[in-house]
Amino acid sequence: MSFRLLTGAAILAAAAPTTAMAETVRDWTLEGGLSASSDYRYRGISLSDDEPALSGELSLNHKSGFYASVWASNVALDGSADELETDWTVGWSGSVGKANIEVGGTYFVYPGNSAFNFYELNSAIGTSIGKTDLKVGVAYAPKQDNLGGLDNTYVYISGKAPIGDTPIAINGSIGIEDGAFGDAKRDWQLGLTYDLGSGFEASVSYMDTARAFTPLGKATVVAAVNWSF
Repeated sequence: MSFRLLTGAAILAAAAPTTAMAETVRDWTLEGGLSASSDYRYRGISLSDDEPALSGELSLNHKSGFYASVWASNVALDGSADELETDWTVGWSGSVGKANIEVGGTYFVYPGNSAFNFYELNSAIGTSIGKTDLKVGVAYAPKQDNLGGLDNTYVYISGKAPIGDTPIAINGSIGIEDGAFGDAKRDWQLGLTYDLGSGFEASVSYMDTARAFTPLGKATVVAAVNWSF
């Protein structure tokens, strides 16, 4: 009887999660969200042919700052609204003093239209001044066949600040792009967000470009509703 009891206890102990296992699970978090917008604008250019877009994202994050994420949206790069874009990203995000540092890389994949696939390296540094968040970043795509043998550089600055103690915040950004996707192209946006609670947020933004290579960069207002967890 004693032997059987000891054996049963050993089996239960082996089957039960250990403290180390539980801590390992707690080291990881899963985040994500969904968004519905009146247009999918990327660096000022509509990739949905000025039509509405639905997108979703999942991100697996480690407490060390390393993460992997996937983002997807409908696009219309050849005029077809049935196309799909998926962005696969790995990177690291963390704090150094009062600065927030981000480094990573993204592979842009267009299933069914692989001629558009390309990869890009990115980095950014941000900080807070009072309640205002500021960020400066750069994205660089090395020379690739799908970029016509060219490289591409995009530099931007963005900011966001709450309006008093209200759930409304103002945000804006300015970017300059040169290379495969632009010749000193500039884009900018200014918008408002409204925190609806329970992970929901509504936004409206004015967007425009200069020296864009396509009429899909003309000035517009984009409205969106986002949900995150």
